[in-house]
Amino acid sequence: MVEFIDVAIPEPGDWQQVSPGILWLRMPLPFDLDHINLYLIADVDPETQTHGYALIDTGIGLPNTQSLWDTLLAKLDAPLTKVIVTHMHPDHIGMAGYLVDKYRVPFYISHSEYFVARAMCAGSRGASDWQDNEYLVRCGMSAEYVETASAKRKNNKGVGQVILPIPLQHERLQEGDTLKIGNDYWQVMIGRGHSPEHVCLYNQQSGVLISGDHILPVITPNIGVYSTEPNANSLKMYLDTLPQFKSLPANTLVLPSHKQPFTGLHTRVDELIAHHHEHLEHLKAFCKEGKTIKACLPILFKRELNEHNQFFAIAEAFAHLNYLYFSKQMSREVNDEGHYIFTLITDTE
Repeated sequence: MVEFIDVAIPEPGDWQQVSPGILWLRMPLPFDLDHINLYLIADVDPETQTHGYALIDTGIGLPNTQSLWDTLLAKLDAPLTKVIVTHMHPDHIGMAGYLVDKYRVPFYISHSEYFVARAMCAGSRGASDWQDNEYLVRCGMSAEYVETASAKRKNNKGVGQVILPIPLQHERLQEGDTLKIGNDYWQVMIGRGHSPEHVCLYNQQSGVLISGDHILPVITPNIGVYSTEPNANSLKMYLDTLPQFKSLPANTLVLPSHKQPFTGLHTRVDELIAHHHEHLEHLKAFCKEGKTIKACLPILFKRELNEHNQFFAIAEAFAHLNYLYFSKQMSREVNDEGHYIFTLITDTE
């Protein structure tokens, strides 16, 4: 059973203790999902022996986030010793450069997440966007939609506008590594699918898992296929990297990036796996006759989608349909309009 811990949600610019030596922070986001959880872990600088805090994730790179950080750090009256980022999405890495520069401390992140973030911030650098347009066409979007999206891209600075300059140096985190924070040792566990090489941290001594976006309560992380890799099998990667967390104790305290800290890790892993398999079954029933990706959106999403949400919904539908295609449960063809058509493969075919 998944249960939230009985600790009040911290106000922006403040914190709550969720475990000995671990503080829970919350920063605002300008999206429907309007917050991100960050964590400070009591630590000691190995060179100066100064007591401070290792930070897990940083918030989005906007002026109000920086202002909140300045207020919080003054109130905390202790330096940061490490900045650790679970993955490259702007709400996680956005303020990393500012905080690393402010305290001149090491920046920990996995190799793939670091370089994908650098690439995202660099933008297209003048490359043609025909492949971005082709991706939207393959998804079943109209010619008008594709034309409008292309025009917006040309006038949009992309995610670089909400990620402050990323540090030029990083300490690589990879599967099986152990990271010492304070007197404790944290095991690096890697999740995939939501992002390329998402870092989760598990502390056996305290029974705490920092799950980032890989395991969330109440909501599910976005598992998408995007124009940068249209033949990705993101959902398979996600489902393949979930079961390992059931090897941790059932009473593990999970500190996620969104919503509230909780217990019931095994139950939540099972729920997430079941959720995606339910979606897959619904798509198989819907695609007995060939369907475009866009046509599948109402099967997966019952709420009305705004422009921002539709972008992620298309990617999520693509991920589920690619999973069925690569597992040979569906065929995938291109129709005369350039749309992908996914069709269930029946036993009689």
